[in-house]
Amino acid sequence: MMTTSKVWFITGAGRGIGSDLATAALEAGHYVVATARDAATVTAEVGEHERLLPLAMDVTDPGAIDGAVKAAMNRFGRIDVLINNAGRFYTGFFETMSPEQVRNQMEVSFFGTLNVTRAILPVMRRQRQGHIVTVSAMLGVVGGPFVSIFAASKFALEGWMESIAPEIAPFGITTTIVEPGAFRTKPGKDRLRTVFPEITIEDYTEETEKRCASVMAFYGNEPGHRIKLASAFVTVVDMEQPPKRWVAGKDAVEGIVAKGKQLIVDATAFPELSITLGHDN
Repeated sequence: MMTTSKVWFITGAGRGIGSDLATAALEAGHYVVATARDAATVTAEVGEHERLLPLAMDVTDPGAIDGAVKAAMNRFGRIDVLINNAGRFYTGFFETMSPEQVRNQMEVSFFGTLNVTRAILPVMRRQRQGHIVTVSAMLGVVGGPFVSIFAASKFALEGWMESIAPEIAPFGITTTIVEPGAFRTKPGKDRLRTVFPEITIEDYTEETEKRCASVMAFYGNEPGHRIKLASAFVTVVDMEQPPKRWVAGKDAVEGIVAKGKQLIVDATAFPELSITLGHDN
C-alpha cells in the first residue's frame, strides 16, 4: 500500500454524494470501504475496483456495523478516514410529522452516525491516527420552516462532533464537520427518498401542498455541483491540518454568515440585562 494512500470508510455510499465520494477517493489513489444497505447499489454507482470494498451495512444495526469494520480491517488492515454520510431527509411542519417519522430521522441521521463512530474509534485509537468527517448541513446551523426535524438531527450532530473533538484529539484523531448547502442530486430514485408528512392538519394543508411542490421542483435545480463537492472533500481530507468546520457552497456560506451576524446583534441587544445577572459578591 502506498504511504500517501489512506483507507476511507464511507457510509451511505450507494447513491448521491456518498457514491461520488467513493469515486473521487479512488481516483485520488485511496482505498475505499463503501457501505450501503445494499452493497449492489455501490457497485452499480461506483463500479468494480481493486481498491474498493463494497459492503452491506445498516447504520442502525450495531451487529452489521461491527461486521463491516472487521471486514474492512481484514481487507486493508487499518481505517484512516471515516466519512459519516448516511442519513434521511424528512420534511414537514412539526405538527404534521408523526412520532415515528421523528424517531426514524434521528435514528438514521444522528444515532446511526454515533453507532458507526463508536465502532471505528477503537481502531483509530489503536492506530493513534484518524480523521472523522461528519456530513451535517447548512440546516445544522440555520433552522427553517418545514425542515425542523431534519434540522434537529443535524443540530444534534453539530453539538456532538464539536464536543468529542477535544476528547479524541490526544489520540491523534482529528474531526471535520461539513456543512453543505444545496447540491444537485441525480433525478429519479434520489428524489423519491425525501419523506413527506404523514399527518393532515387543516391549518397546515395549503402551505404543506405548496412546500411539498417546492421541494420537488427544487430537485435538479440546486446551485451546488456534487462532483465538485466530492473533489473538494478529497482536498480537505488530504490536508495536513484539516479544518474543524468546512462550510461548502455559496448558499451555505451566505446563510451561516447571516446567522452569525444576527447572533452578535441578539447577544448585544440588552447588555444591561445580560451582564448584571451575576452575584454582586
